[in-house]
Amino acid sequence: MNDKRNIFAWYLYDFAVSGFTTSVLTVFIGPYLTTITKNASVNGFVNVLGISIYSGSFVPYVISLSVILQVFLLPYFAALANNSGKKTFFFNISVMIGAISTTLMYFLEGDNYLFGGILLLISNLAFGISMVFYNSFLNNIVNEDRRDEVSSKGYAFGYIGGGLLLIINLILVLNSEKINLSTGDAVRISLASAGLWWFIFSIFPILKFKNIIPETKIKINYRDSFNSLLKIIKESFNYPKTLIFIIAYVFYNDGVQAVIVVSSQFGQEALNLSISTLTTVILIVQFVAFFGALIFSKLAEKFNTKNSLLISIVIWILSILYAFLFLKTELDFYILAFCIGIVLGGTQALSRSLYSLLIPKNKQAEYFSLYEISERGTSWIGPLLFGISLQFTSSYQFAIFSLIILFILGFVFLYKINIKQAILEAGNKLPKNFSSIN
Repeated sequence: MNDKRNIFAWYLYDFAVSGFTTSVLTVFIGPYLTTITKNASVNGFVNVLGISIYSGSFVPYVISLSVILQVFLLPYFAALANNSGKKTFFFNISVMIGAISTTLMYFLEGDNYLFGGILLLISNLAFGISMVFYNSFLNNIVNEDRRDEVSSKGYAFGYIGGGLLLIINLILVLNSEKINLSTGDAVRISLASAGLWWFIFSIFPILKFKNIIPETKIKINYRDSFNSLLKIIKESFNYPKTLIFIIAYVFYNDGVQAVIVVSSQFGQEALNLSISTLTTVILIVQFVAFFGALIFSKLAEKFNTKNSLLISIVIWILSILYAFLFLKTELDFYILAFCIGIVLGGTQALSRSLYSLLIPKNKQAEYFSLYEISERGTSWIGPLLFGISLQFTSSYQFAIFSLIILFILGFVFLYKINIKQAILEAGNKLPKNFSSIN
């Protein structure tokens, strides 16, 4: 516990995978794949397996489908990993699949939107699986009193990693004509670079995590793993407050992830912003979010984690209202980006550290699989809600406004939880700064 090298390896994976969440999910894939889908559309619609889909809704639908698959697969893989003693093995495989499928996005061009949808589906699914195991490692490397700090710094490292790669990609996009590249070529290179970044900076964590969680030679039994999953679902009802937190998190974090995923598409389609402007805006969010994660870590020390999370959700609600009522110009988009950057890191980091205290001991992987269903870039309710609203209204303003209900529901469920009792019910030690929390 608390070994500096293990903690650094944990930070470094966030640094590695954030290249995918930032350059792919947040910036490039939404606008680029939407453009490709438009190229293949007839009167603004494409046909997928006999279903007529509005071209602007295709990317949100793919994101939603990838997470619906995660709903079924992530808990199963977590149970399988724990039963077989192969937690790091499955982590390594998911990293490789995710990095390779992302790198293959270099070949996405023309009107081949189905190819792009398949790669996005696979890479986002692999990303989600890897994060199940990565998040569960938090309980193996630090004790209860340091989890707010380490979780926040993990996100901070992630924002630095995602931001650095985005700077490189921004320079490439802005100077593409000078080196005889089209904007599309620059975007394809940027997408592929996220896969290479993911792979290269995951090498040290892969090697180090094997020492944190020693592998065993227990034979894998798929039936036992499935039964274990059913047992965990049944067992979770013994921890009702933990379940309520999961419900709250599903709602408000789905809203967060939807904003992340659709922000670039919204900027391009609703405000006619260029890809270079969108990249610059998201880059600002990354570095502001770095400081936001640290600021909210300090707020948690002073006001406790629950109250700090509630404050962050209120800011998200106000941001959605601002986007619906006032977002008209490029300057408005920059202002909104700054506000989101401040609250983004804090919401995610404190949610993860708080949840780690609410799960029963020795069940980290299984319970973090439930958590990961709506973790970064893997939500499905928000993108689906956005896509359906866009499908029927063709209005990006109404589509973004529809997300406000997720934050309101998340706030209500979180507000009702007695966190102190939830921690004790899970059989975990109460951190020092939680002595007076409700």
